Amino acid sequence: MHNTSAYSTGPFTLSGIPGLEQYHVWISIPFCFIYFVAVMGNSILLYLITVENSLHSPMFFFLSMLAMTDLILSTTCVPKTLCIFWFGPQEISFPGCLTQLFFLHYSFVLDSAILLAMAFDRYVAICSPLRYTTVLTPKAIVKIAVGISFRSFCVFVPCVFLVNRLPFCRTHIIAHTYCEHIGVARLACADISINIWYGFCVPIMTVITDVVLIAISYTLILCAVFRLPSRDARQKAMGTCGSHVCVILMFYIPAFFSILAHRFGHNVPRTFHIVFANLYVIIPPALNPIVYGVKTKQIRDKVILLLFPKWSQ
Repeated sequence: MHNTSAYSTGPFTLSGIPGLEQYHVWISIPFCFIYFVAVMGNSILLYLITVENSLHSPMFFFLSMLAMTDLILSTTCVPKTLCIFWFGPQEISFPGCLTQLFFLHYSFVLDSAILLAMAFDRYVAICSPLRYTTVLTPKAIVKIAVGISFRSFCVFVPCVFLVNRLPFCRTHIIAHTYCEHIGVARLACADISINIWYGFCVPIMTVITDVVLIAISYTLILCAVFRLPSRDARQKAMGTCGSHVCVILMFYIPAFFSILAHRFGHNVPRTFHIVFANLYVIIPPALNPIVYGVKTKQIRDKVILLLFPKWSQ
């Protein structure tokens, strides 16, 4: 039996992007800018939803949850990544690595659940508009929020314990910019079959279930939209769903591409995997508030009023 307590307490070293070390400073410039956009965009979104009574509706409540989760996702990884780009390889304690690992994957699964909740909101609003206020009551919204948060926690917290039990008696250098489940587990000098199967099957099947339910919701929404009598009503209904569809595509397409390339793309250079993984944790959080700001009239008008008060007069 391994004495796991003798191995798991040592710090890890995050080395950055292998093969691109000489370009780290230059890579940090767009990363820093995109991270600034993500933080500012989601913060403005949260501020507007909080202070504007007209935005106190179920759709914008779920949108505020998405903004908070995006902030967690990007802030969990990007500040440490920028430190690596600016100052070279960085040490991270084992508890710190587990914390980063947990919040990274937890926010990913929670993002998927929030998109499912938003799809359900749009389904009720378009397919059963007369029942909207009775179905999505404040009590129901709180139950949905607590339920999806708890589900995301239960899906991924076992991975933290699966990593914590492993003995690390070889290198503690992680060829990445942040700690992720399988990347850390592969440094262990023990069998990690359970980590691989659980880390791949359980979270992915959870996300695939969300995708199937979202697809069913939007299929029913499209059927209801095409049955609307007037063209203006159809355009308005499609407009309210346009921003959601854009965000869903931005979230799932890169996510599944990254997962499949990481598991089956053995001929894909490791550098590409790591660069793409870094772009995934920063670009969707930066683009989501922009998409909603452009596609959602209520938010667009409030942003213009907040940033350019003279233009609104």
